[in-house]
Amino acid sequence: MQIQHFDDLLRAARAQPEPQRLLMVFVGTELPEGASSEQRARFAQGEGGALVPLMCVDKTPEELDSFATLAREAQQFEAPHQPWRLVFAAALAGRGGQAPSSADAEQPLQHMVESIKAGQFGPLLPFDRQGEPVHFK
Repeated sequence: MQIQHFDDLLRAARAQPEPQRLLMVFVGTELPEGASSEQRARFAQGEGGALVPLMCVDKTPEELDSFATLAREAQQFEAPHQPWRLVFAAALAGRGGQAPSSADAEQPLQHMVESIKAGQFGPLLPFDRQGEPVHFK
């Protein structure tokens, strides 16, 4: 299945043979220290910047009916001066018909946060505020 929207990820997770837990890290952007005037100009136009993890959450696919629900929930927790720009998602598979617990998700979520800080997105799926996939250049 090709992921054209976050809701496709939800459908794919629900279709897996083992129950899944979705892991999500919401990120904002900020200017890196020592940014050039060109970087500052691009940032002012809404482009570029360093990704900064702001908050994370784990949910089973059944706890979310759509990306719109997730976005509304996330909006309740975002700081007014630092809105989230992207959400990185991954899935954690259960075993023996049992979905992973939130406690099982803590370490993988922390690993996601550290990977994002290091600019290593690897298997993470980034989505914008509309739930559309983002492709980095």
